[in-house]
Amino acid sequence: MIERYTRPEMAKIWTDQNRFAKMLDVEIYACEAFAKLGMVPGPALENIRKKAAFDVKRIQEIEEKTNHDVVAFIKNISENIGDDAKYLHFGLTSSDILDTALSSQMAEAMDILIKGAEALKAALKIKAIQHKKTPMMGRSHGVHAEPTSFGLKMALFYREVERDIERMKAARKDIAAGKISGAVGTFANVDPFVEEYVCEKMGLEPARVSSQVIQRDRHAYYMSVLAITAATLEKIAVEIRGLQRTEIGEAQEYFAAGQTGSSAMPHKQNPIISERVTGLARILRSNAMAAIENVALWHERDISHSSVERVIVPDSTILLDYMLDKTTKLIEKLVVNKSKMMENIGTTKGLIFSQRLLLELIRKGVTRVDAYDIVQQLALKAIAEGKGYEAVVSASGDVKKYLSPDEIKDCFSLEYHMKRVDEVFKKIGIE
Repeated sequence: MIERYTRPEMAKIWTDQNRFAKMLDVEIYACEAFAKLGMVPGPALENIRKKAAFDVKRIQEIEEKTNHDVVAFIKNISENIGDDAKYLHFGLTSSDILDTALSSQMAEAMDILIKGAEALKAALKIKAIQHKKTPMMGRSHGVHAEPTSFGLKMALFYREVERDIERMKAARKDIAAGKISGAVGTFANVDPFVEEYVCEKMGLEPARVSSQVIQRDRHAYYMSVLAITAATLEKIAVEIRGLQRTEIGEAQEYFAAGQTGSSAMPHKQNPIISERVTGLARILRSNAMAAIENVALWHERDISHSSVERVIVPDSTILLDYMLDKTTKLIEKLVVNKSKMMENIGTTKGLIFSQRLLLELIRKGVTRVDAYDIVQQLALKAIAEGKGYEAVVSASGDVKKYLSPDEIKDCFSLEYHMKRVDEVFKKIGIE
């Protein structure tokens, strides 16, 4: 079972109280703009500012009859304002209020997610520096390839999270758009100044053109960025799960005192957080697809997108907030088994240095085809006889014709594979 996650900042954004509060801000700012245009008397505006209030339960009661949340919202506010409520919602349509408020909510949610990603980035940086030259096996196709460093693996994740943050900032800018252009977006009943004024007050940019709604490519982009970020977290989680396998044992999730891995097998220490992150990433991908489906609406609008967004937007932002928090703690407390990494490097008895040998033979003038054949045949001989690769190579006349004993020994240097790590770190700004 996933524990209840209620980080206050993110949870507050998606409450009915906050949603209606933002809708009320839009309505009041619109009245202020109309007042500047001479369409709302000063005393009426002051009365609206003073008395405009709502009650979530009352709105819900009214909505039971109206079956329309914005109408219920306006009626509830009007009950509190009195006659001056006639200036509310003048020339506006529901989406002017709903979409502008939603954009504000989504922008605020992204601000929190960016902070969460920054925390993860910082944790990865620390781990990368700690293990900058910690050697481990690099694997391709799941098979031992050549040595790498655990710090380089963390640096790879660090840079990807950095790209995620760049995408999140771009999506935040894109979604921070408001729309106060009336039914079908023609401004026929509302001066464009009202849109400019409201958006400035809300910290949004006016949509350059809209129909009755803000166009949903913005929301699809936002949700896709959340899904891509979740995919990065899944990538990190899958790597940790792989390294925690009993046969590898190079890294594992922190296992707290008193924690239980299995109800049946007391010895188990399972990568439950990594598996949880992996599973939740699937939800964000499916939600992104739903957002893409919302882009195409009938003519100037329909409301097929609305019901979907009321589920996927809060759910995805809350889930990603949770996933970022869990992944950050996972990295901070990650157990790194250096001795097991060294042990695994020796598993193939030196075969992982075959490319270095190949390249040295080529440098000595052997053709690539011939050098490859020599190195491969010696590798197969070592495997068949269960011998160390360096010993087999050192005894080979085909190799000794070109390389001295010291040159052969140098081909099996682990430090050789670490020599450019500093340069990589410098390139991505980790000093």
